[in-house]
Amino acid sequence: MSQVQLAERLGISPSYLNLIEHDRRSISAPLLIKLSEVLPFDIKSLSAENDTRMTADLLEVFGDPLFEGHEMTAAEVRDLAERVPSAARAVLTLYQSYRAARESANTLALRLTEGDEMASDLERSRLPSEEMSDLVQKHLNHFPELEVGAEAVWKSGALGGGLYEAMVRLLRDAHGVEVRVGTIGEMGEIVRRYDPERRVLMLSESLRQGSRNFHLAYQLGLLTQLPVIDRISKDPLLTSDESRSLCRGVLANYFAGALVMPYEAFLEAARAERYDIEVLGNRFRTSFEQVCHRLTTLRRPGREGVPFHVVRIDVAGNISKRFSASGLRFPRFSGACPRWNVFAAFLTPGMYRTQISQMPDGTTYFWLARTLSRSTGGYHAPHTVFAVGLGCEVRYARELVYADGIDLDNREAIVPIGITCRLCERKDCEQRAFPAIQHPLRVNENVRGISFYAPVD
Repeated sequence: MSQVQLAERLGISPSYLNLIEHDRRSISAPLLIKLSEVLPFDIKSLSAENDTRMTADLLEVFGDPLFEGHEMTAAEVRDLAERVPSAARAVLTLYQSYRAARESANTLALRLTEGDEMASDLERSRLPSEEMSDLVQKHLNHFPELEVGAEAVWKSGALGGGLYEAMVRLLRDAHGVEVRVGTIGEMGEIVRRYDPERRVLMLSESLRQGSRNFHLAYQLGLLTQLPVIDRISKDPLLTSDESRSLCRGVLANYFAGALVMPYEAFLEAARAERYDIEVLGNRFRTSFEQVCHRLTTLRRPGREGVPFHVVRIDVAGNISKRFSASGLRFPRFSGACPRWNVFAAFLTPGMYRTQISQMPDGTTYFWLARTLSRSTGGYHAPHTVFAVGLGCEVRYARELVYADGIDLDNREAIVPIGITCRLCERKDCEQRAFPAIQHPLRVNENVRGISFYAPVD
């Protein structure tokens, strides 16, 4: 489409369109809406949130020791993300491919050393979990069609009262699916198995009632929402069959959460109980982690909850779940800041830990964190331990029961944190594990700072 043709369809002059294209005139809201009708693009892609997230990702990329000697200021990186977003995305893609190739090479060397004959099967693409995290962040962890679908299933199935019995009945009567509970001896380490040919759903006896409800809702999601799930799973962000399969499972989980914790009822309860996770879990028969995840999905326009971020880690520090509506940035290519209280949660298993923390840019957050354990069997079954952290900007903290008795204005209580060591400008951190890109490593054998990597004069 030529400039003249586009101007004609927008109802403006070609000269005015030319001024807009060269940043000499701003575009009005009505014209932007009309433009989105003429050209196939999503207005949400123009949000400042996307620019900020891309800038943070690029800063982390240029924090790699690979780029030492090529000094890139934050202003230059921000300018790249805002003015040439296609080039910025290309840099991110190239870096992701570089990291995948480097990790593959390291794994190959290790396998050859150990005599592994399966070295040719190395995975060279991005991890499906990373692509899925990007998709969730793109949608701000809110999928309106699945929310509407859950509400429709709730009404059509008359799911009030005994939720488990009602969902069993709905699966049987509407979908011809029989639900059975199998012993641990029968199921082994599998907690749910669906046989589409026999139309039988098996659940392990190791699942508690709330978890059984969730798995029934998950199955209802796959049976009733597949067109929506498949359409979302075709997003270009997902580049492999594995990513698309993972997406279908994640979206079915999202539907399950929306079904057992209906949006309006859950939002009203969260506000009334001041986001008390245990009270909400008892009321809706859901786990600590399920409640935390549901709290991050309350983004319905005009009916939003507190904008939270959530992260789940294991004892090795691996991030297995992350989402942020609070503005906090999570590292994508390196380790997270060890001062986040989610890491300290492992020191006090099962207990809540709170923290007021501040990023180098001055943004202050209120965190709560707790460990949780999982087991799929009896005494001899392994128990997996994770820590889940939930947080928001400190201006929302008074809406949370966890801030009671805490002086949120006490500057002495604030813990300085960062995203990751390479990007953090703080010079006085005793837990620094790598030199900051702003301060190249200079070793003076006669002087020792607060840490080995702290800059010394």
